[in-house]
Amino acid sequence: MGDGRDTGGRDPPRSDLEARMDPRPGCSLADHFGGLDDPRVDRAKRHVLLDIVTIAVCAVVCGADSWVEVEAFGKAKRGWLSTFLDLPHGTPSHDTLGRVFAALDPEQFRAGFLGWARAVAGATAGRAVAIDGKTLRRSHDRANGKAALHLVSAWAGSARLVLGQVAVDGKSNEITAIPALLDLLLLKGCIVTIDAMGCQTAIAARIVAQEADYVLAVKDNQPTLHREVRELFAHARATGFAGLAHDHHRTVEKDHGRLEIRRCWTISEPEHLAYLNQGGAWPNLRSIGMVDGARRSGGTTTRETRYFISSLTGDAAAFGAAVRGHWGIENGLHWVLDVAFREDECRVRAGHSAQNFAVLRHLALNLLQREPTAKVGVKAKRLKAGWDDAYLLQVLAG
Repeated sequence: MGDGRDTGGRDPPRSDLEARMDPRPGCSLADHFGGLDDPRVDRAKRHVLLDIVTIAVCAVVCGADSWVEVEAFGKAKRGWLSTFLDLPHGTPSHDTLGRVFAALDPEQFRAGFLGWARAVAGATAGRAVAIDGKTLRRSHDRANGKAALHLVSAWAGSARLVLGQVAVDGKSNEITAIPALLDLLLLKGCIVTIDAMGCQTAIAARIVAQEADYVLAVKDNQPTLHREVRELFAHARATGFAGLAHDHHRTVEKDHGRLEIRRCWTISEPEHLAYLNQGGAWPNLRSIGMVDGARRSGGTTTRETRYFISSLTGDAAAFGAAVRGHWGIENGLHWVLDVAFREDECRVRAGHSAQNFAVLRHLALNLLQREPTAKVGVKAKRLKAGWDDAYLLQVLAG
């Protein structure tokens, strides 16, 4: 245990700069990453482990997307880093960074991130939390039989924060990873949205056990349920929803020559829900929903109809907002990681380094998203942090 620094059994004193980097109780990097097990043998501990982590976080915030770039950041910013890190042997080389993060326990590193994210996010009650997976396309190593890393992440859209992530086992899929991620999160009072892969009775039960609500997409991986929900809505629309407890909500959005019209219907008729939920397999099933979307752009109209089951009551506006909010994980997380962090191009893959670098990206993204003063995108914020030490400190302070 520990970071290799002799402190006489006491926590090392935090400099004024360290305190300013994150003045909130329990939100500093040291609070959550200071207890990482150091994977190195004693003779290889030229650099303090927490210093290595701190330099990597700062570098990724400032635009570094590889260990070579992290090393270059450390060398360029050594004077600034020395104001709050001892650095008796300078800053680590890219070889040192690669070896340390390849050997660092990804479960511990992820747990440190999870604790930090909880401290930063605060109460999550009432928030929608989207769960979805993403493959890091170039993290594979075919020569050694290593598949590309696939991560399932939790995204709080209203706060624009990654709450946690779990790697999918190479011999499994998201169905096993999603419950593991749910067990790590504090979800009481949240609305959890998951695409069709997560439409499983065991996953719904885990969400309900945490006193949260679910909105689960229904597709052909649940063929009977999908057919029955689709047929029920077809009959309901044909009869004008006669005799059914239902609700309807419509939204219209115009942006850059594109028009999107979404109509959402919910059915909360107890008799029909009981028929769909024979045996009570879906805990707290209170409504089913259908979202009919039409997009007009450049003279072309596309339509899509999607179906859902939910523990929410039949308020169509709230239901539609939860469904719409789920796609924030694509735009606010996955797209940003690809465009602003070039995640799909990253070739970091030795040992556990792909998982650990993904955590560094998530941590950096959270910090950048929470910085409110720069009215620019995440990529521009990364550049600004690299150019301006005062702004970097502001980002690190969250």
